[in-house]
Amino acid sequence: MHLTTYLDLLDEGSGALAQSPRTVADGHAAEADVQHSALQFAGTYDGHRTVLWPFVERYEDHPAGAPERLHAEALTTTRSGGVGLLRDLLDLYLLATYLQQAWTLVGQAAKGNRDRDLVHVVEECSTDIERVLTWLETRMKAAAPQAQLVAD
Repeated sequence: MHLTTYLDLLDEGSGALAQSPRTVADGHAAEADVQHSALQFAGTYDGHRTVLWPFVERYEDHPAGAPERLHAEALTTTRSGGVGLLRDLLDLYLLATYLQQAWTLVGQAAKGNRDRDLVHVVEECSTDIERVLTWLETRMKAAAPQAQLVAD
C-alpha cells in the first residue's frame, strides 16, 4: 500500500516544518511578529505529527520503502537583512505548499479507503496549513517593497 509512503512523507515533512520556523524565529528574532508567529507554527506542526502517528502505525509499510526524491528538508540556517528574511519566508512558504499538496493526496486516499478518522485529521491539518500560507503570503507582501528596493 503506497499510502504509507505519503504518511511517512507527512510525518517527516511536518517535522521539517516544525523545525524550520524555529530556525527562522531564532535567525530573525528582531522581527517580533515573525518570531512569535513562527514559534506558534512550529507548535502546530509538532501537533500534526502527534495526530498523524496512529495512521502511520495503522497502515503497513511499503516493502520498497520511501522513494529517495520524495522528502522535505528543514531549514538549518537563515539569511540576514530584509532580503534574507524575505527569502527565508519564501522557503517556509514552499515547504508548507509541498506539505499542503501531500495532505491533499493523503486525503484523497483516505476518502477512497473510507477512513473517516484520517479524513478528519487531513481536514484539520489542511486548515492549519492554509492559515500559515495566508500569513506567510501576507508577511512577504509587506516585506517585499522595502527588502527589494532599499539597500540593507
